[in-house]
Amino acid sequence: MPANKVELQQGRVTYKKDDPAAHPDHLYVNEYDSATTQNARMVGMNPASYKPEPAITVNHYVQSMMHDLAANLEVLSTTFSLGVTSFVYLDGDYQQGDLLGNQLSEAFMHEATQFGIAVTDFKTTDYIRVTPTGDFTFSRDFLELTQQYPISVVLGGTLVRHQGGVLVNARMVNVNDKKVLATAQTFIPQNVVQALKATHSAPLLQLKAAGTP
Repeated sequence: MPANKVELQQGRVTYKKDDPAAHPDHLYVNEYDSATTQNARMVGMNPASYKPEPAITVNHYVQSMMHDLAANLEVLSTTFSLGVTSFVYLDGDYQQGDLLGNQLSEAFMHEATQFGIAVTDFKTTDYIRVTPTGDFTFSRDFLELTQQYPISVVLGGTLVRHQGGVLVNARMVNVNDKKVLATAQTFIPQNVVQALKATHSAPLLQLKAAGTP
């Protein structure tokens, strides 16, 4: 196997001892729920101030979609290096992203890594930039990034605004022949989308009663 490739790690099916149809070589993708795993880990550490987060976030929907994508891949020779891109609006400019589309990309990078897929972060520079306000290694400046990466599959998708929320279409595509390897869809309610808070919000306009200075 090439050094820049990794095989999707799979688990074995657990059968009952008296099951005559048990086949030890049958493979499947392990069930994984990062939120449950994290909560269990933190509870085990028992920090006094920790409470499991009950709120539903965009990440919960990404977990479900990642399971669907992995289920499609289990019948394939799943050996590849993955690049995850921003999600864009289907009826908009495919060169323009927003907070939701970028957060979906970040969440898929996490979930794909938890499944054992090798994810390449192409926004990582070849250096650490030290500044008075912080130390940085990521960049969105094309000129600061390496021009070529050993990526054979990309994960991305489109968004569609819908009454009550946003429809998300995700897919994994082979960059060599452009074949779609796996797909997933979900609907994210509007209250979950609106829970994302932009760092730079629009300035507020202050209202005054007539005659006040």
